[in-house]
Amino acid sequence: MAKDLRGDRRRFLSAAALTMAAAPFGILGAVHAQFRTPPPAALPPTKPGTHTSFGALKQIEAGVLNVGCAAAGPAAGPAVILLHGWPYDIYSYVDVAPVLAAAGYRVLVPYLRGYGTTHFLSDATPRNGQQAVLAVDILALMEALHIDKAILAGYDWGARTANIIAALWPERCKAMVSVSGYLIGSQESNQRPLPPKAELEWWYQFYFATERGRAGYEHYRRDFARLIWQLASPKWNFDAATFERSAAAFDNPDHVRIVIHNYRWRLGLADGEPQYDALEQRLAQGPVIAVPTITLEGDANGAPHPDARAYAKKFSGTYAHRVLTGGIGHNLPQEAPQAFADAVLEVDGY
Repeated sequence: MAKDLRGDRRRFLSAAALTMAAAPFGILGAVHAQFRTPPPAALPPTKPGTHTSFGALKQIEAGVLNVGCAAAGPAAGPAVILLHGWPYDIYSYVDVAPVLAAAGYRVLVPYLRGYGTTHFLSDATPRNGQQAVLAVDILALMEALHIDKAILAGYDWGARTANIIAALWPERCKAMVSVSGYLIGSQESNQRPLPPKAELEWWYQFYFATERGRAGYEHYRRDFARLIWQLASPKWNFDAATFERSAAAFDNPDHVRIVIHNYRWRLGLADGEPQYDALEQRLAQGPVIAVPTITLEGDANGAPHPDARAYAKKFSGTYAHRVLTGGIGHNLPQEAPQAFADAVLEVDGY
């Protein structure tokens, strides 16, 4: 069985080369991808919107949370954890997960703290959204599921979380796919002013720094999310049903507190929890990531994101960068699910 799965995965790796909906931006590191025969015709390329549900979610006690998690694929398969961003949810991967499951992977798509059916086990736990704690949550989920090592893939908050685990706990990360590259930051670096045009892109961060912003997000969270979707992915023509499937995740009772704390913490306007200080100090050094990595970028990403040349040296292992063309925006896995899945399959072969 294991031999058959490896054979299936090798066949899928060729699809990464043949069906990747991307124009190479340039190889920013040593890449040793291998190109093999195409996958069986019974598994055609996945188009956005092919799937609309995950089926029943699992609820898993992990650390301070009870985590809502979609799962697909064989329980004994190699693990892939797909991490969503803000203001999005697990449905960013509704078309990615079946592709990876068909290739023999155990696919897990958890709601982050403050989203969907994930909830805190205790009312006394701080509703903390700092970067380190999100990574600790995923490590706790891996422990609860007895997963020693996984491929991590994500965008936005999810990419940052994957970056942190890959940097600080590389023994737990087999390989990584990261949209918009290296996103680890620090309160100190966030104190440095940016050029006015760049500051404008972060308008919501400054809005959330005020009580008016917190109240506004609380009251208009669906309108706010829809606006961010439109600004971040200006060429993504999502329909009302697609939006509403994800918007339900923002009804989580802790959602607003987690989001507001996340952005206020970044600006040094809110404290983190002391037990994560040592982790944040390590992250503030901008640790290099050595695990095999593919970074992805959409050619129509309207959200703030770094230039790929600025973070290339942060990846010291086998590494490649891809730009997806055709109007792909910030929510890359939902807008280009086949390309995202292909990147996961490819990086597993490095």
